[in-house]
Amino acid sequence: MTHRRQVLEKARRVLIKVGSAVLTSDQGLDLRVVSRLADQMSSLHDRGLDLILVSSGAVAAGRRVISRLCLDGHLPEKQAAAAIGQSRLMHAYDEAFERFGKVTAQILLTKDDLQSRTRFLNARHTFQTLLAWRAIPIVNENDSVAVQELKFGDNDSLASLLLNMVEADLFVNLTSALGVFDDNPDVNPAARCIECIPDIQALEPSALCRGKTGAGSGGMYSKLLAAKRAAQLGVPTLIVSGKEKFSLEKVFDGEMLGTWVMPQEKGISRRKFWMAYNQEPDGDVWVDLGAANALRQGGKSLLPAGINHIEGNFGAGALVRIMDSEGQALGVGLSNYKAAELRRIMGRKSAEIAGVLGQCPYSEAVHRDNMLMNVAG
Repeated sequence: MTHRRQVLEKARRVLIKVGSAVLTSDQGLDLRVVSRLADQMSSLHDRGLDLILVSSGAVAAGRRVISRLCLDGHLPEKQAAAAIGQSRLMHAYDEAFERFGKVTAQILLTKDDLQSRTRFLNARHTFQTLLAWRAIPIVNENDSVAVQELKFGDNDSLASLLLNMVEADLFVNLTSALGVFDDNPDVNPAARCIECIPDIQALEPSALCRGKTGAGSGGMYSKLLAAKRAAQLGVPTLIVSGKEKFSLEKVFDGEMLGTWVMPQEKGISRRKFWMAYNQEPDGDVWVDLGAANALRQGGKSLLPAGINHIEGNFGAGALVRIMDSEGQALGVGLSNYKAAELRRIMGRKSAEIAGVLGQCPYSEAVHRDNMLMNVAG
């Protein structure tokens, strides 16, 4: 595990995500867990590491406070519970970190904050300033105001997107399990913890995960999807138990705990990552078998000749989903043409574009520099 040791020794900026299943118990927010987490993170901070914490637990903490009420789990009630719980969660972190002389900062985000390039850059500047001041940003989704279509889905997803914003060297995902198992241990007692995943892009998460943890929203499936995204960016992931006492300090001291997920040898650009994961596709472009193979195996651009169907009424420069003939998503990319123009030139050779449209500004429908295959989630 030379790679793991080297990363842990050289990492300067670490993003840590902790889930509700770690932070809460039947009695609500577990202040002992919060205190131990603050202790460990403060110790790593004293070593010179920049730390960002993505923390769940607001909804669970709020539900416990208002447990006397009958909740049906609808979005407004979850948002109200988050509003009650978030202040309690942050208060617990403030007190815990203050005991070790650390300054914390609360940052609440919605998906819309990352979709807008201007707001994305503003948030990045805020993180950079806080880290320069040696503060520890504590991030959560702004559940109390996010509408369903602008929710990240879970904090594993949010954490994976923040890796790009804060330019982290390492992603540590603290979970209620010991790591990633080769089968669901709740179903198969013989399941074993996987020490290292060398190529997560070749792994099918659903084959390993047959359930979710009760307190959280994503379970191991969403953690593996987040690790896939991190790997594409060139960032390794450590999925390790947050229930085991002082597991963070142990792994940075060399103990082989949890599951290490290797990054891709050549990570994608941060611009391409933002394009693929912070934007919603405006339409679908369906391609034939030859084009699908060229995109999958050859790293080629998508030409109009390989397109056989268009869905949506998007404009030039819009993000589109690229689909194969079986309806499987191949990836996403920025269209060089409006949907109406693509419908006129699809199936035609690039040399015919000018004759159909009167001009040929691009020979490609989607250029490979504006495209990402194998989008995770």
